Amino acid sequence: MKKLLIGNEAVARGLYEGGLNVVSSYPGTPSTEITEFLSKYDDIHSEWAPNEKVAAEVAFGASLAGARSACAMKHVGLNVAADPLFTLSYTGVTGGMVICVADDPAMHSSQNEQDSRHYAIAAKVPMLEPADSDESYRFARDAFELSEKFDTPVLLRMCTRIAHSQSIVDIGERKEVPVKPFTKDPAKYIMMPAYAKKKHPIVEERTKAIAQYAENCPYNTVEMNGGEIGIITSGSCYQYVKEALGDSVSVLKLGIVNPLPVELIKNFAAQVKRVIVIEELDGIIETHCNTIGVKVEGKSLFTPIGEYSQATVKKVILGEEAKPAKADVCVPVRPPMMCAGCPHRGIYYALVKNKVTVLGDIGCYTLGAQAPLNALSSTLCMGASVSGLHGFNLVDKGNSKTACVIGDSTFMHSGVTGLINIAYNATNSTVIILDNSITGMTGHQQNPTTGYNIKGDPAAKVDLESLCRAVGINRIRVVDPYNIAECDAAIKEETAAEEPSVIISRRPCVLLKSVKPQSPVTVDPDKCRGCKKCMTLGCPAISFKNKKAVIDHTLCVGCDVCEQLCAFGAIDTNGR
Repeated sequence: MKKLLIGNEAVARGLYEGGLNVVSSYPGTPSTEITEFLSKYDDIHSEWAPNEKVAAEVAFGASLAGARSACAMKHVGLNVAADPLFTLSYTGVTGGMVICVADDPAMHSSQNEQDSRHYAIAAKVPMLEPADSDESYRFARDAFELSEKFDTPVLLRMCTRIAHSQSIVDIGERKEVPVKPFTKDPAKYIMMPAYAKKKHPIVEERTKAIAQYAENCPYNTVEMNGGEIGIITSGSCYQYVKEALGDSVSVLKLGIVNPLPVELIKNFAAQVKRVIVIEELDGIIETHCNTIGVKVEGKSLFTPIGEYSQATVKKVILGEEAKPAKADVCVPVRPPMMCAGCPHRGIYYALVKNKVTVLGDIGCYTLGAQAPLNALSSTLCMGASVSGLHGFNLVDKGNSKTACVIGDSTFMHSGVTGLINIAYNATNSTVIILDNSITGMTGHQQNPTTGYNIKGDPAAKVDLESLCRAVGINRIRVVDPYNIAECDAAIKEETAAEEPSVIISRRPCVLLKSVKPQSPVTVDPDKCRGCKKCMTLGCPAISFKNKKAVIDHTLCVGCDVCEQLCAFGAIDTNGR
């Protein structure tokens, strides 16, 4: 049956048809939908894990028990899962295991550009890279067979464009694969030095065997269209090449991007006068070609920064400039911003008012760094706000007011260990947990603090107050971020305390279906003095017209935060 699928749904379908039994993931754009789609199949186990390391280890445990398993994450999530990944390369698998990783060239929703092919090379595991939804489906389905054939986890590399673009997929039926019986095998699975030393040579031989397989496998294909120019490419870049150049050039499309073939590349290069490697981010294929003695052009022509496009390829290869868009179809840029009624806005306002140096974290609350709030001083990686605050205070020693902010999901991901460090090593650090009852930035996924699992069924719920108390924090208080006075008092008192403290800013995300918005507030133009105090919140529902504040009733959810700022009573909450 043919269906139009985005790449992530195609991956999910391929994994399912390939006999997947267990999937564990942490949501991260652009990988999130893989696990969301898998959760719709009731005959397999799907779950959200607290972080990517846990997810990979769950998948390992399921593989160890003989089942086919998978985990999915974005590129920076693979950093978190790198610890088990590198040793998984040594242990190998029992049931097939697939690790889906989605890179984000151009950083549409990420804090860095990272090429995950480096992990495949460093960990010495095979990596497949599809170029459309159909390949996403087939590669994911076949990855289990590849995993079991070569006794290795398999990395499946997606990227934003392939993950979220659509193409036709000819789907099939699920293959029921019996769970293999578990057999205790210390030499294979216990990676203490005596056993691990014996496994490394096996990994090297396996890499050679997979490289030989890549010479004639169905995932690497050649399209000969004359002998002038030959393009070596993979993934989304293949689509750019075909749309920009059509059949005017010969193309070697690589579906296995680690380990790379040798003879296949040499034979292709021998048939054309000029070889150009087109790959986003780092010059990994180019470096391999140079290593095996094939003269190519690559990063001398194409940037290692950001995404490419059809226009990029045309400009470099053909010298054609893209035609500028007509003025009448230009769309104004709309920067990302916190939603009207976002519960984070009130606590940020109080932090700014109190001139607190705030270390930020990864989530939709990172948008508090933007004008007009300009509330944050740093954002590094998941959980770094908590650990970083401790380090900052070791140097600052109370000279300034400091705090950090971290979401409930991010706190469970990797913030709690930083809080343990604060309690254990005792700095007067104030950690603010922004508990909006959901994993917001990636599209409302459940997490261990919400009380529901991936399918929306009731589940164990972490009590944040009890958890913080259990790790050694004595000062814990909960505030409503819609109550500015309450937030203001909490920040004043906790940043002045002579011991570690936690403030839990608790109110559900305004976009949750269970949250019923209040009627919008209004502005009395006769009372409004045009002071623009309400504008300091950065709420998209508030604007100025004729030197008076105006509230857009299509956006306002009636949170009343702006009313608390107005010294002239111009914002009316009673006449809703």
